Parts: sequence; C-alpha cells; structure tokens
Amino acid sequence: MSMIESLKLPEGLKSLSKPELEKVSEEVRAKIIEVVSKRGGHLSTSLGAVDLTVALHSMFDSPKDKIIWDVGHQTYAHKILTGRLKEFETLRQRGGLSGFPKRGESPHDHFTVGHASTSISTALGVAQGRDLKGEKDHVVAVIGDGSLSGGLALEGINNLLHLPSNLIIILNDNEMSISKPVGAMSNYLTKVRTFPIYTGTKERIERIAKKIPKIGMPLYKSAEQFKNRVKHFLVDFKVGVIFEELGFKYLGPIDGHNIPLLMSTLHYAKEVKIPVLIHILTKKGKGYPPAEADPTKFHSAPPFDVATGEIKKKKTQKTYTSVFSKAILRLAEEDPKIIGITAAMLDGTGLEDFAKKFPERVFDVGIAEEHGITYAAGLASQGFKPVAAIYSTFLQRAYDQIIHDVCLNKFPVVFCLDRAGIVGEDGPTHNGVFDIAYLRSIPNIVVMAPKDCNELQHMIKTAVDHNGPVSIRYPRGNGVDRTLDKELKSLEIGKAEIVHKVKGDKKGVAIVAIGSMVDPSIEAAKLLEQDGMHMTVINARFAKPLDKKMIIGKAKRSRLLVTVEEGVLAGGFGSGVLELLHQEEVALPVECIGIPDEFVCHGKKEEMLKKYGLTAEGIAGKIKKILGTRE
Repeated sequence: MSMIESLKLPEGLKSLSKPELEKVSEEVRAKIIEVVSKRGGHLSTSLGAVDLTVALHSMFDSPKDKIIWDVGHQTYAHKILTGRLKEFETLRQRGGLSGFPKRGESPHDHFTVGHASTSISTALGVAQGRDLKGEKDHVVAVIGDGSLSGGLALEGINNLLHLPSNLIIILNDNEMSISKPVGAMSNYLTKVRTFPIYTGTKERIERIAKKIPKIGMPLYKSAEQFKNRVKHFLVDFKVGVIFEELGFKYLGPIDGHNIPLLMSTLHYAKEVKIPVLIHILTKKGKGYPPAEADPTKFHSAPPFDVATGEIKKKKTQKTYTSVFSKAILRLAEEDPKIIGITAAMLDGTGLEDFAKKFPERVFDVGIAEEHGITYAAGLASQGFKPVAAIYSTFLQRAYDQIIHDVCLNKFPVVFCLDRAGIVGEDGPTHNGVFDIAYLRSIPNIVVMAPKDCNELQHMIKTAVDHNGPVSIRYPRGNGVDRTLDKELKSLEIGKAEIVHKVKGDKKGVAIVAIGSMVDPSIEAAKLLEQDGMHMTVINARFAKPLDKKMIIGKAKRSRLLVTVEEGVLAGGFGSGVLELLHQEEVALPVECIGIPDEFVCHGKKEEMLKKYGLTAEGIAGKIKKILGTRE
C-alpha cells in the first residue's frame, strides 16, 4: 500500500520526515500522471505545484486554515491530499470530481474558481472577515506569475494596506502562463529571478531556521546545495522593493521544489504580523519529462500514452480555430490595418501563425482582457481593425469595456469568441454559454454565429469589412466537415437563410437555429418528416440584428416556431425572437430550446448536449411532445 493510501490526509503529513514527504510528492505525481493520461486534464501546472501543495498541507490546518487557489487548474495534488484520492479516477467526468476547486465538493475547497487573478482579492476579503470575527486562523492565496498580470490581482495588492494582520500570498513563478508571459510585471519578475545572490543570504536563512522549534535546523541542514537553490531571501533593497512598497514583506525567490525550504519559509511567514509574499520558482510538468519539455502541450492535455507522452486523440477534420487562423491570416495579408489581440492565449485562439508572419501586428496583453478590449478601442480610433480573439468565457471579464469603450463609440472591433457553447470537462467556469445574452443587449454591436467552418470564414470577412463592433461565436473542436470556399465573401448583415424545407399545404413547424445548432436542427427535421410533419429550418446566422422579414414571414405560415441555441435561454437568441414576434404582434406557439437557468456542470460535451436536448433526437422529441399528435 502506498503512503498516500495509508495516511489520514492531510493531517498525516505533519508527522512525516523530509524523505517521507518527498515520497508523498512522488506518489502524488504518479497518480496525477496516471489519471490525466486516461481522462485528460491540466497536467503540467498540477505537476509543478505538487511540492508546494505537500508543504502547504504539512504546515497548515486545512480547512480551518484557508488555502485559496488562483485559476485552480493546479489543484490536483490538493484534491488527492484532502481526502479525494479514491475519487480521483473520476476527475472531470460527469458526476465525478471537478478539474477545478469546487465549493461543495470538499470543505477544503473554499471557492469554485476557474478564471485567473481572483485569489488575492478573495483572500483579502477572507482575512478581513477573519479579523472582524476575532479569529486566528491563517489565510493563504496561491497565484501564478501569469495571473499576476491581471488587473484584478493588482487591485487586490493595491488594497493590502487595509489589512494590518497576517495574509500569506504565494507567487508560484513558473515563468509561463499558457502563452509566454508578457508585460512589465513579467519583466520585473525575470529580473528578480536572475539577480545575483546576495552575500549573507545563507546566514539569514540559518537565523530563521533556528527559530523554528524541533524541525528548523534539520530542515535547514537537509536542503542540498542551499546557496545555489536560494537566489535571495528577506531582501531589504533593490529586489522586491516594488512588493515591499505595496505593503507586505517579500520573501524569495526560493526553490519551489525544495520541501524543507518551503516549510521553513512558511513557518516564518505565519509569524509575520503583516501580509507576506513568498516568491517561489517552480517548473511546469515537474517529474514527467514530456511535460517538462513541452508544458504548453500538456497544459490542458487530452488522454496520452504515459510511456511516450504521445497524445492519443486522433486529428480528424478541420477545427473552427484552425479555420479562423487561416482566414484571419489571409485577410491580414490583404489588409495591413488588421491587428490581432489575444489575452495570453496566442496558440489556443489561433493567432500564432499571424504572429509569426506579422509579429508587429499581433499583441498579447497577458491575462488582462479588460485592458485588451480598451486597448483595441484605442487602436480602432486610429483607423485600425483590431480582431480580439478570446475565449467566450474570458470575454465576460471585459463586459464594461465592450459597452463603454467599444460599442458606445461604435468602434470597429471584432470579437472572435472561441470555445463558445458547452466546452465539456472543464465545466461551469469555462462553458461559453452567456455571450449571446450578454452581447445582444448592447447597442451598435452585430452578433453572429456560423453553422459550419465554411460560414465562419465568410463571417470573419464580413466582420472586418463592417464599420462597427462585431462578435462571432464558434465552438471548440471540429466543425461540420464541408469543403471550404476558395473565395471569401461578406454576408449581408442580418440576413438569414433557409437551409431545409419540405413543401406542403398544411401549416408546418419552423425551426430557427443559430450556430452549432443548425445541423442538429436539420437532422431533427428529417426525423420528424418521417412522421409526416412539414418542416422548415432557418439558419439565423445573426442573433442581432435578426432577419425580421424571414422570421416573421415564416412564423405567420407555421403552427409552431422553435428556436434552438447552444447558449443560455435567459436573454439569449430565443428571447430575441420572442421579442420580435411580440413587437410585430404575431401570435403562435413558440418553444425555445437551449441552456436553462443553471450552470452547466463538467462532463463530456456529448453528454451535456444530450442532457439539455441539444441533439437531433432531443430537438425532435421536444417538438413531438409539444404537438402531441402527428401532423
């Protein structure tokens, strides 16, 4: 039996020796690699945080002491060490463990989280609440160097002066977010990492270690090649000045894989009466050579072969992201005014080839969507055509900037929303199901979604030709396998198309679908025609503006109108159709199919689409149930 199976965790870690703690780290890493190789998941970040997690749970009393994780995709070790080892095989599966911290899954998970830069503000609020209640527990925030580029993290740091008590912030610096870190903060951290070792560092650490009862000096002596592992510690000048000036004690940077050193530092940090920042250096993918060699590939990895590191997922037809990548590069070659913008997702959003060919025209703003959108507005004001390629779930962070800086000014900024709709195993923090609803209500913006990859490339052309704000949403993964037109053309704004129709004398059923739901709607119509129903399917293309003439005309000739969208129903595409029918005083039964008023949990995308009736069978079944009898 392994140690992690025999120990009562996390309490059992406190009685272990240094070699035993290192053994725990090895076993945790092996378990993470084993499960992620089967289930997929965030491998490289989680492997890099294993030693830190072991040290944290050996030095703090979770859940009484609160460990608050930023983003949360590095918490696999945390889950294993907090009583979820037996369930770990269910990671990211429907009904199983979430791939992120999830409030309610365990008392050790204090927040459900999946977006970056939140932990410092959250921890500051928790620590302030602790002080107001007169309690003495510890609060620890863990944040990565990439997340530190986000405005929310800096806002939290800016307010640390309001806390005259202990709060520990651990900056897990692995020199890498999903894309290479950018900006002044990243440059500053690079200088800190490479600053010459200060004389007297070893003596300072020894003084700290002597203050730790029983374990201090043994831990200190066990740290091999100590002087090479510690760059500088408790720095009083130059390095760390920016952090010290903001109101807390800076410690580091130190080796984030040296468990004794981490424990010594954490013990000291617990005694400091003001906020403390511990700067640790870690390696993404630590302990698994393929992930160390290519941490981006294993950041969010599909199933893979453990022995070779080869991805098991087969490459099939074209993906929406790859079609976007080729189309925007092609358009950029023709139009030097087109500018690419991404928020630390250069490769994930398909801008990598554009950046290679035109590096001076692609800008990675880091994990700073708010800045990126206002920055795009500034570029647009100068006659450029910014294309902001951002995942749907992350554009939520810049909602005010979309309204205030882009749409109010009618600037021609293009929002290309990858991963729109249900994304699957990443769950509620990453499902891009809100964008139609949160964009449709804003004046001056065009909102559209393609039925397939071919239509996507035409929509990109339409967007860059349009003199105003435009959003295009498209799903993760493969598109319907259709031939791509060689020539790109602009679509008529607000013009829908009939993609399936069966003539008949009786009033039939009209399905008005958008984006990824067009093809399932066509298949549903074919199923219903086998029962004698007369069906029409409209590809809306645009959620705003709607094709008033086509939708109203068809509604007047139908006995039932059905809208279908891979997004939330509240305020979504179907709501827009209902508003249109009401304004035109057209009365007929209408059924809206989409995501109800709930967060979509994690699970395979196919499972979740089936759950919400967003399949051909689900759509057909819903229509048959409503009508009750054959036409």
